[in-house]
Amino acid sequence: MVKKGKIAVVLAEFLGTGLFTLLVLSVQRSTIGVPFFVSMIAALAMVVLVFTFGSSSGAILNPAVALGLWTVRKLQTLTALVYIGAELLGAWAAYYIYTYLINTKLTPIGGHFTGRILVAEAIGSGILGLAWGAVAYKKWSNSIKAPVVGIATMLGMIVASTAGIGLINPGLALGVRAWVWGTYVLGPVIGVLVGVNLFGQLFATDKELAAAKSEAVSMLSPSVAKSAPIVKSSPVKKTSKSSTSKKTTRKTTKK
Repeated sequence: MVKKGKIAVVLAEFLGTGLFTLLVLSVQRSTIGVPFFVSMIAALAMVVLVFTFGSSSGAILNPAVALGLWTVRKLQTLTALVYIGAELLGAWAAYYIYTYLINTKLTPIGGHFTGRILVAEAIGSGILGLAWGAVAYKKWSNSIKAPVVGIATMLGMIVASTAGIGLINPGLALGVRAWVWGTYVLGPVIGVLVGVNLFGQLFATDKELAAAKSEAVSMLSPSVAKSAPIVKSSPVKKTSKSSTSKKTTRKTTKK
């Protein structure tokens, strides 16, 4: 029987990524769909979604981030696969909901592979990867994680938009019909992988690195995160002071 907590984790990533994609689509296809406004809405949406779903799944909402956290053992293999699947399905569902609402099919906007777009997406995603590296290693609460991830999302999308659309999220690329493997999929993956691992190697403390090596954190809420096994030492019998004093008194009396 599937536990309620596991269902909540999957639904949190599915609904979170779907709502995020739907909001970005609504602004991107509107009259104010310039990169700055799109990135600003994406940042605000991320802040709200982290506060909403952060305690259930961590509110990753990005397949590239899920893969990056897996490489530094902050996500277990099965958890990462489930997250990626739920996020892609959420973005795919958001596309169909949006096209149903506007009663029009969207034409692909990803274009073809361009080296400049790949580099721009990788750099923008690297900013997001550094932020998620800090969140993962320092284990910040949602009150700190939400603004950090939101601002990093905005900055990363602005940088990435200098050469293309500025998505830094493969799930979002699927939802907005920009699924191009060489740019809007590979670029975010490369950027996040470099960003997360770079933070771990250069900026994480020795204590944080030791904790990462000893456990594979599932990135759930602190109350349900799996901790490293605790080795219990064998109990040591303690001799009370009263019994010691009694033995000393007996020896003195015998003498």
